[in-house]
Amino acid sequence: MRIGTNVGIEIDGPRTIGDVVAEVRRAADLGLAGAWWAERHTADALTAVTAAGLAVPDFPLGTAVVTTYPRHPLALASQALTVQAATGNRLTLGIGPGHKPRVETVFGLSYDRPARHTREYLSVLMPLLRGEPVDYAGETYRVSGQVRTPGANPPAVLLSALGPAMLRIAGELADGTVTVWTGVRATGTHIVPRITAAAEAAGRPAPQVVVNLPIAVTNEPASARAWIAGHFGASAQVPSYRAMFDLEGAGSPADVVVAGNEDQVAGHLKRFAEAGATGFIAVPFGSPAQVTRTLTLLGDLNKTSPSS
Repeated sequence: MRIGTNVGIEIDGPRTIGDVVAEVRRAADLGLAGAWWAERHTADALTAVTAAGLAVPDFPLGTAVVTTYPRHPLALASQALTVQAATGNRLTLGIGPGHKPRVETVFGLSYDRPARHTREYLSVLMPLLRGEPVDYAGETYRVSGQVRTPGANPPAVLLSALGPAMLRIAGELADGTVTVWTGVRATGTHIVPRITAAAEAAGRPAPQVVVNLPIAVTNEPASARAWIAGHFGASAQVPSYRAMFDLEGAGSPADVVVAGNEDQVAGHLKRFAEAGATGFIAVPFGSPAQVTRTLTLLGDLNKTSPSS
């Protein structure tokens, strides 16, 4: 299981592009498997990926995730392939429809039938990323076009998927999934079996399953969990996340965060790998010393991982 880290997450305050590049450089120096960007209101994730990629060579980069609704698939394909050309084809493109309140309130768009939207979106996006001409007429999208970007290879595409319908779409059309708030049980008994079965039925390769969770190497795990409860407790009210907590037997985000000393964290991550996760995106938090301790362990674990 490859272990990367989220950068520019701004849990403890704003980050300039220079700050984020420094985060990426540190992750590379410590031996992690890549840097990942969530979509933020302060900076465009794919532009930040390009800036970091130009500054830090030979280091994998990814988004986890950018929202599909405000981006036409032709526009996203063009942007993603431009990032590929600029960075030497190091991008993993994580996408997802997002959540109804944000799409409808922030963007002012309809969130009607997100699974249909996502299936049509991927049906258009995937051939565009391969440089193929698209002439598509669906219920949501009518697209006729092609993107040609010299030097760009199609990036792997991971779909943010938690429910059965979205996991089926991810297995059939994408290269895998990137999850959030899924513990070991939910990953091993729900995420991995469903997306793997869908990929097999569609004749596609085994999918990537990338787990995205807060993590802290600390001697005070109870304090770390309390911090997560205070900052992310509202996530338990989001229906798709609530379903994952229920599958896990967890009451809140604090119950699925990875926290403990070095041996405890290493053991927890080993259980994710045994459950079928192929990648892990760490969201480190806490004091600078705690973040450094966490990233140092993760870099060491990644360097000794069988898949490294």
